[in-house]
Amino acid sequence: MAAHALKEGWEIKGVLNNDMISNIAGIDGVIDNSTVRVFSEGTRANETEDEARRRRFTGGEVDSPSRNLARYIKAQADQYMTNLDVMMVYRLDRFGRGGHHRPFNKVGIPGVRIMEVHEHYDRQHQDLRTENGTTYGDTMDGVNADYAAKLTALNAITLAGMAGSPPFPVNVEASGAVKPSAKLTWETPKNAGNLAGYRVHWRLTTEPEWTHSRFVGQVNEWEFTNLVIDNYFFGVSAVAKDGSETPVVFLGAAGRF
Repeated sequence: MAAHALKEGWEIKGVLNNDMISNIAGIDGVIDNSTVRVFSEGTRANETEDEARRRRFTGGEVDSPSRNLARYIKAQADQYMTNLDVMMVYRLDRFGRGGHHRPFNKVGIPGVRIMEVHEHYDRQHQDLRTENGTTYGDTMDGVNADYAAKLTALNAITLAGMAGSPPFPVNVEASGAVKPSAKLTWETPKNAGNLAGYRVHWRLTTEPEWTHSRFVGQVNEWEFTNLVIDNYFFGVSAVAKDGSETPVVFLGAAGRF
C-alpha cells in the first residue's frame, strides 16, 4: 500500500494504524479502560545525509511529522473527550516489534500506532487452546466494546480535525542564530480558502508537548523578539475559519508533512 501510494502520488498526511484497541485486561493484572497508547517514530527513516546534517544543527530528532501527529491526537483527546488519557510513546512501536504503520514510516509517510496500554500476550499470535488451565487465543470474550468505541471516537475526532483544517503550512523555516530573536517563515499552499490564519508554537526542547502558541493571522512570517532561538523548538499550524487546525509543522525537512 505504501509503495502504491508513492507510485500514484498520493499526498498522505497521516496513517492511523489501529492495532489491538479493545482489550482492557493486561497479562500484568492491570485493568485499564481509560488510557490509550500512541506510538510514533522520531527521525525519518528515509532521511538523506544532507538532511541529517542539517538536523544535527537545528534539531528535529523528536519533531518528525509522526511525532507531531501523535501530539495532535493527544491534543484532540484532551479537548473533546472525557475519561481517556493519551500516553504518547516515543518509539516506532513496542520494544523490538512492529506494526502496519512501519512500511509507511519507512518511505517517509507520517504514521502512528494507536492501541491498548496493557496487552494480554496469551491472546496474541496463539492457536485456540487450553493448556494447564490457561486459555490461549484471540476470542470475542476479550473484546471490551466500550473501550473499542472510545478509541474509535479518538480516530474520528482526529480525522475530522485534520479534514476540516486548511492545507498544512509548507516550507517552514527558522532563522535567528547569534541574535536575540527567532524568525519563522512559511508558505501558504493552494486551495486555502478556509484559512483563517496561522498559529506559531514554541516549547522548551525538553518538553514532550507544545506548551505555548500565538495566533498571528494570515501572514507568512513571524518574529519573536527577545526569545533566543537556541533555547526553544518552534513550529507552525494552519487554522480554519471554523477553528479546525492542522498538526504543528516543525521546521525543515525533519518536520515536513
